[in-house]
Amino acid sequence: MTSEFPVIAIGASAGALDAVRLITEALPRECAAAIAVVFHTGPHPSHLPEILSWRGKLPVVFGEEGAALEPGRIYVAPPDHHMLLEAPGRIRVVRGSPVHNTRPAVDPLFASAAVTFGPRVVGVVLSGRGKDGADGLRTIKNHGGVALVQDPVEAPEPQMPAEAFAHDSPEVLPIDRLARRVAEFCKSVKTST
Repeated sequence: MTSEFPVIAIGASAGALDAVRLITEALPRECAAAIAVVFHTGPHPSHLPEILSWRGKLPVVFGEEGAALEPGRIYVAPPDHHMLLEAPGRIRVVRGSPVHNTRPAVDPLFASAAVTFGPRVVGVVLSGRGKDGADGLRTIKNHGGVALVQDPVEAPEPQMPAEAFAHDSPEVLPIDRLARRVAEFCKSVKTST
């Protein structure tokens, strides 16, 4: 049995740093969701946890093998590793083969979140090249979750959001509205007391 809090899974690549920052900065201090972020860093060192901590209200860490997901925390996929979620709400970090020529990739996170958390998953595809995230977002939607996509017209690299939009019928929003919409899911489910 998994915990009852929602999971927000965010997939980002080229041109998405500002969008990821806007979303994470919009999250309230009392966030009832766990947030998992995949940014296409490849094997290169990443300072994303520090960057997202500068003005955000929530703690940001790299996902670690076996760590328990907790509401009110942001987990970033470590460089050169896929980050997966599994029951009962734990993180898996695996080197695995590249997906869509990248590691970490968005699709493995999205698919594992959908299988583990079903309708409590919110999937978000932001700016980037390629089609990573499109299949995973469809999986989230097929498991009853919510699919959100940055408006490709405003994305610096529109290919990832455009591919996600073409595969299914996600909600497409400009980044300011998308940030507010994601923040709503932090308030939509309260953890039990």
